[in-house]
Amino acid sequence: MQVLPMFMGEYNHTIDSKGRIIIPARFRDELGEEFVITQGLDGCLFLYPQKDWQEFAAKLSALPGNKDARQLQRYFLAGAVFCEPDKQGRILIPAKLRENAALEKDIVFVGVLNKIEIWSRERWENNNNYDNMDAIAEQMSQFGINF
Repeated sequence: MQVLPMFMGEYNHTIDSKGRIIIPARFRDELGEEFVITQGLDGCLFLYPQKDWQEFAAKLSALPGNKDARQLQRYFLAGAVFCEPDKQGRILIPAKLRENAALEKDIVFVGVLNKIEIWSRERWENNNNYDNMDAIAEQMSQFGINF
């Protein structure tokens, strides 16, 4: 049985004036030496280990050639960059990605199964209230997740 990377947890960090962030130590081993960062959904960035990025890109490649599929491919691929952390575990977030995710100072890393989300703290707090979790959990029962 193949063991997949599993990211979980929430870590608060800051971004420096040059646009560099320190990857939380708990995530570094699973990420490996090279990984990919791209635009995410809901106003954050997605950070994928190389293997998971390749699998995601293959799924994007397999989409039909219609306009929505092409737009989705461009959304995730146009700003995607390969990253290698420096000796301190820092990576540089390109200006366009920082702007899209509103990353200015305080940021939050969130482990979400096979990827890491990078949020501005303000967006994280505004977009992630859990007031309606009971209703969401009930909807997920159709996918075999029962509580």
